[in-house]
Amino acid sequence: MRTPLLAAFVLTASTVAGCGSSAPASSGDGGAGSGVEGAAGSSSGGGSGGSSGGSPADGGTGSSSGGSSGGSSGSSSGGATHDGGSTTTDAGTSTTTTYEGRTVIVHVPATYAHGTRMPLVVMLHGCTQTPADFETGTQMDAQADLAGFLVAYPEEPSSANSEECWNWFLPGDQARGSGEPQLLASTVGDLGRDYSIDPTRVFVAGLSAGAAMAVILGATYPDVFAAIGVSAGLEYEAATDESSAITASANRGPRPTTQGDLPVGAMGAPARPVPVIVFHGDSDQVVNVTNGSQVVSQWSETNTRAQASVGPAVVTMGSAGGKTFTHTTYADGTSGKSLLELYIVHGMGHAWSGGSPAGSYTDPAAPDASVLVWQFFAAHGQ
Repeated sequence: MRTPLLAAFVLTASTVAGCGSSAPASSGDGGAGSGVEGAAGSSSGGGSGGSSGGSPADGGTGSSSGGSSGGSSGSSSGGATHDGGSTTTDAGTSTTTTYEGRTVIVHVPATYAHGTRMPLVVMLHGCTQTPADFETGTQMDAQADLAGFLVAYPEEPSSANSEECWNWFLPGDQARGSGEPQLLASTVGDLGRDYSIDPTRVFVAGLSAGAAMAVILGATYPDVFAAIGVSAGLEYEAATDESSAITASANRGPRPTTQGDLPVGAMGAPARPVPVIVFHGDSDQVVNVTNGSQVVSQWSETNTRAQASVGPAVVTMGSAGGKTFTHTTYADGTSGKSLLELYIVHGMGHAWSGGSPAGSYTDPAAPDASVLVWQFFAAHGQ
């Protein structure tokens, strides 16, 4: 029997139109500078275990209004349009900008100096969330201010998906050179023309639907994104339509051992091992916790096919923020660096681990994923 959150996955565009779905507040438990492929072209057009007011599920499917491509509506000429909106703190500045026809919040730390290249972390929100909500909830800006990197929060608007879900489940948005992967890679290229970004240290992380899209970007643009962070997400091509998306989210995706070839095929010539860090709550009622393990299993297979030597699993137990977790690490057999990491947070629902209760779909009583994600990213570059 479906939970209310999962049932919301099957809402059609006509059902949800104008319903004003807002994500529930957190409950506490629950190549940048160079020409990226298609950069100048036009783009084709969760609360922890529960939801208040019947809000659609974060990490679901919603309804794509842009066809199989799921891209932004209308065409985009690339480049940026600054709307003048900005928030400045002692540590840095966040500015709202338009890239590739999409609203993007860009956080710039106070230590930024044009001409000196900095890393970039792209953060992809979940369904019913906004870039501002995700920025507030994850507190990734605080890490950027401390460590010195830029953060970009692109928007998935309702014109592309009725519930603002990244269209991870549509074939047109699972391939290099099309749909939302191309749009996001092009956005990185645009950012690289406005800011001094180190093209070897561009990373992407996301929550739920955003996490599933981060997996897709790792598979389709490994030459753009050096490593990926996945919170309550799913493996690459876990689904290819709304029906299979519901099944995968509620249960699990296809067998990762047989899915391992898919990302390598999607990578094409730039194929390489991709470092991946995963967080998932074992009380997640929206995206089954098995999916977190499947993401790691698939990338273990994929990275092996991409000529990495993936070491044996090293499992440790820990606690942080009030919750316990199981941490599994797979090292690169050649470099000794951590290549794959999995945090299963016990008692956490559908949420970004850690973060602020001021944002939706966070669990402040859990390990701080923003800190751990950046520590993982900082150890990896192309």
